[in-house]
This record gives sequence, C-alpha cells and structure tokens, in this order.
Amino acid sequence: MVRLNKIYTRTGDDGTTGLGTGERVPKFSLRVDAYGTVDETNAAVGMARMHTGGAHPLVDEMLARIQNDLFDLGADLCAPDGGKPLPYEPLRIVDAQVERLEAEIDQLNESLSPLRSFVLPGGSPAAAALHLARTVSRRAERLMVQLAQTPGEPVGAPALRYVNRLSDFFFVASRYVNDKGEGDVLWIPGKNR
Repeated sequence: MVRLNKIYTRTGDDGTTGLGTGERVPKFSLRVDAYGTVDETNAAVGMARMHTGGAHPLVDEMLARIQNDLFDLGADLCAPDGGKPLPYEPLRIVDAQVERLEAEIDQLNESLSPLRSFVLPGGSPAAAALHLARTVSRRAERLMVQLAQTPGEPVGAPALRYVNRLSDFFFVASRYVNDKGEGDVLWIPGKNR
C-alpha cells in the first residue's frame, strides 16, 4: 500500500525528479515524459468515465480496470530494469493484462457493424471523450517506443503491447457507446471542397 504523508518534498525544485530506482533525472527526460503522458491518458479516461458511469456500465467497468492498469504502467516505467537490484519487487505490466484488454476489445467489437469509412471523433459525449483518451494514449505509445529504442532506456515488452492495444480499446469502446456504431460520425473524403 502506498502511503503519502506529505505531498510536496521540495526535492524537485532543482528541475529533477526521482525515479522508482532512486535515480534523479531531469523532469523533461523522455522517461518522465512517457509516464507523464500515461498519467495524462488516465486523466482522460477519468473524464470519459463521467459519461459512461450510468449509461454504459460494461464499458465503465472496463475503464475502471484500465485506470488501475495505467497506474501499474506508470510504476513500470518509473522503475526501469537497469540490472541493479532494488530493495523491492518493481511492478511490471504482465501478459495477462494485455490478454484481458484484447478479450475486452473482442467482447465490445462483436456487436459492432463493420466500418465503411474512418470515424470522426464525436457522436456522443462519451464517444468524444474516449476518442480523446485514444489520441493521448497514442502519444504515450509513441513516447514509450522512442524510449525503448533509446540505448540504456529499457521498456518491458508487455508494457509496449499493452499501450498498443489501449488505443484500439478506446476506439472500439467509442463506437460501442455511440449506439454500437450507429451513432458514429463517418469521414466523407473531400466533402467540403
């Protein structure tokens, strides 16, 4: 259990922050940017849940699990596997979380009609909020992939798979809450020429 007695520590006043390994890094480091964007994704999910709670309980339950997973993902990124032993077992995203997310995508997708065009973000407030979460999660994924391809900056394979599936979940969930795709706003190429 995490216990926070004091919210401010003043240790970041010099522009650095502490990783879960104890190492101090600049607040603008790629790793901090990656897990900060994961946190931003979590905030976007929280906003989406303002629209799914009563109207779409199945999706809301899935989003609640995702919010918890996103904290796990942030913890995973915050304590990179640098080969040095830590005084605790670092939390890692595991394949079971990826598999659960895939199963939930499949569950929601079963009732959707096939797409005839690209979907524009919108339709209902819940769908629009899920599209926002989708785009923020894609940014988190880009940062995590960049981090993983940076020498000396390890990122676990399950974490990368999870964040890749996450935007797919948000897309399918947005269609599901948009009257199972019937309320989707479809892109019409060149419509306003």
